[in-house]
Amino acid sequence: MPIDPDGSIRERMTKLMAEGLKTQTEPFPGSTEEFTTLVDKCGALDPQDVVGKMVLTGWIDKPYGEDRMRCQECMYYLVHRKWCDLPELDLPAEPEWWCRLWRI
Repeated sequence: MPIDPDGSIRERMTKLMAEGLKTQTEPFPGSTEEFTTLVDKCGALDPQDVVGKMVLTGWIDKPYGEDRMRCQECMYYLVHRKWCDLPELDLPAEPEWWCRLWRI
C-alpha cells in the first residue's frame, strides 16, 4: 500500500524536478535483461532514498521521447492513487511524469 498520507513525498519530488534535478533518462532499457538490471539497482537503494530512485530511473515531470511516454500509460501506474506500483520504486507519480522503468 502506497504511503504518502500528507503528500510530502509527492511535493518534494515535484519541487526537485521543478528545480532541475538531473536524472539518468538514458539509456532506456531496450531488453528485459537491461530492465531487470535497472530494477535490481533501484531495489538495492534504501527504500527511503527518493532522490536516488529518481536520479537512477530518470524521473522527469513531462512526457518523454518521440512517443511522448508518460506514467499514465505505464503498466505500473495506479491511476486512482497516482502512484507507481513497481515495488522497487513505490513512489507517487503524476500522469504526465515519466521514468525509464516505463513499461506497457
